[in-house]
Amino acid sequence: MNAYPSLQQYYLFIGGWSAIGIIAALYLLRREAPYGRFTSEKWGPMISNKLGWIFMETTVLVSFFIWQPPTAVKWTSPAGVMTGMFLLHYLHRSFVYPFMIRTRGKKMPLVIMLSAVLFNTVNGSLLGAWFGHYATYPDDWCTSPPFIAGACCFFAGMLINWSADYHLIGLRGKHDTGYKLPQGGLFEYVTSPNLMGEILEWGGYALLTWSAPALAFFIWTCANLVPRAAANQRWYRQRFPDYPSQRRVLIPFLW
Repeated sequence: MNAYPSLQQYYLFIGGWSAIGIIAALYLLRREAPYGRFTSEKWGPMISNKLGWIFMETTVLVSFFIWQPPTAVKWTSPAGVMTGMFLLHYLHRSFVYPFMIRTRGKKMPLVIMLSAVLFNTVNGSLLGAWFGHYATYPDDWCTSPPFIAGACCFFAGMLINWSADYHLIGLRGKHDTGYKLPQGGLFEYVTSPNLMGEILEWGGYALLTWSAPALAFFIWTCANLVPRAAANQRWYRQRFPDYPSQRRVLIPFLW
């Protein structure tokens, strides 16, 4: 029996999922998600920040490979290359970054971890099903303009994201969990270059895969990170009177 829905059902689900993402963005523009600097115990039981991060990020890998087992991937094909790029991001996000962050003793609401698990399960499943069943790419797709342009954005965004994340980590001492005003690099131009990089990365991925599930992933990425970037700038301005007035939220010189 074919476990995959029809292509029409698949696209209808993606459309509905994308619409929910837009609604979520409108909500998050009005109220900060309670994790990181905005963590609040008012949202219920709390769990270890590091363990919660590992669990919710690993979920996307599990859900992805349920729909496309690693043994079924043709790694030298265009879809295999795209799968490898996806893994590069999430292997780092799941098993490297959580052990680098300095959040000793910090916690996150359980509801935040569960909502991230839902997000990652759906997005991982949609992409896994795409590559495992629906996707058809010509053999020369990796030399096509959408792939080349998208790959440039993907790797540029990844480099910006990783560089900014580790810059923020480096602001803290070994046992320090407070916040400091970041300086230098892209932090001179925008408040959250790490978020800007991640948005660029998944925008590039949507372009290079030329697919509806990757576009939905990009919509959800923006839904989560654009409001977060705006909230971050408000937070910094409130707590640092000398916060640079020329520093934009997310797009250098513009916003």
